[in-house]
Amino acid sequence: MKAALLGAALLLAALAGPANAQEADAPQADPPEIVQPQDVELEHGVATWYGAKFHGRRTSNGERFNMNEMTAAHPTLPFGTKVLVRNIANGKEVVVRINDRLPGLRGRIIDLSRAAATALGILKAGAAQVVLVER
Repeated sequence: MKAALLGAALLLAALAGPANAQEADAPQADPPEIVQPQDVELEHGVATWYGAKFHGRRTSNGERFNMNEMTAAHPTLPFGTKVLVRNIANGKEVVVRINDRLPGLRGRIIDLSRAAATALGILKAGAAQVVLVER
């Protein structure tokens, strides 16, 4: 019986908190700050789009181009790279997967599928100033 009472007393003491007032008043350590990764801007420039004329044709990586998917052509990024494209004029963003190569036309940094161009609001204009952000 004495052992049971001693065990209960120790349990109550542990649940009661610190043994002295100094420990009770000690400041608690702040949780570690969570650092969010920063977007890494890759390029600024003009984006254009391509669609029906190339729909179903093979892309540079060998798959068939589907103008309704979120894909793009870029001159140097590795195939399969996902990149966020931000329309500077309206702030709209879309993530595309690089699956084709962009012909070396001056001033353009990326050629988007019709679906991506629609999401960015550049379908009618045909081109827009964008920033590419690594994802």
